[in-house]
Amino acid sequence: MELPLVVGVDGSAPSLRAVDWAADEAALRGAPLRLVNASLWERYEGVSPAGGADRPSEQVLVEDVVDTATRRARDRRPGLEVSADVLPDDPVSVLLHEGHGACALVIGSRGRNGLVELLLGSVSLAVAARADCPVIVLRGGRESRAATGKHRRIVLGVGAGPHNSAPARFALQEAQARGAALDAVRAWRWPGREPTDQPPVEGEPARLHERQAVEILEAALGGPAADHPSVDLRLRATEGPARGVLLAAAAEADLLVVGAERHRGHVGLPVGRIARAVLHRSDCPVAVVPGRAETP
Repeated sequence: MELPLVVGVDGSAPSLRAVDWAADEAALRGAPLRLVNASLWERYEGVSPAGGADRPSEQVLVEDVVDTATRRARDRRPGLEVSADVLPDDPVSVLLHEGHGACALVIGSRGRNGLVELLLGSVSLAVAARADCPVIVLRGGRESRAATGKHRRIVLGVGAGPHNSAPARFALQEAQARGAALDAVRAWRWPGREPTDQPPVEGEPARLHERQAVEILEAALGGPAADHPSVDLRLRATEGPARGVLLAAAAEADLLVVGAERHRGHVGLPVGRIARAVLHRSDCPVAVVPGRAETP
């Protein structure tokens, strides 16, 4: 059975844009779409029978939120399998629980009750750092179409380490589904170079560090790319700080993919400096894809 794509909804405008984006994404993947709302009031007041005249106002509100989101998704993508639920827990717990059985989680930016809050301290960072599946955070104000992106281009930020294959495979799958090009980007620095707007001086030290960056790109993409021969894949080793390099590349992209390392036996690891920076400032949606690394 195909795992569902899960989107958090709360009735806000960014949340509804996330529903649009997620409906497109689910249709691209051939996956069912699951809409979830987190609400704690049921624990204290109980749920009244559907349609009852004495239903609490909170119950009426959340039912209207999920009903509106469900209709919106079905209108946007007729034939898409859509389910919805209101779950009695806090937003982080709801999303992490749903992520156990999801192909990806989609979270909008700035919501009403924290479920899709992108103030990047609480919910979004906690979910991105701990989820078992990819977490896609949508930036506000951008076109809410996954299927027909403006740029037809995806950017993958490639880090060092053995956990690069999961982000690479995710990015390749997205590029293939969308008919988009994939730019795999690895930033490199010349140790000891003073900050300047000028390019590095040509010479063996610069070539050495650039070559190492290219080797990391080839190692990360070599195997996964063989399964996606139709993707227009471009490997780009760029001198500069990783945050700046990725943000510049994402300025004309439809999706930025970064990794979040996971260590066995550890829970709640930080999402990482680079991922945190692009989640705060990226001009396009950001997918944080968990990788696995062995602990010593």
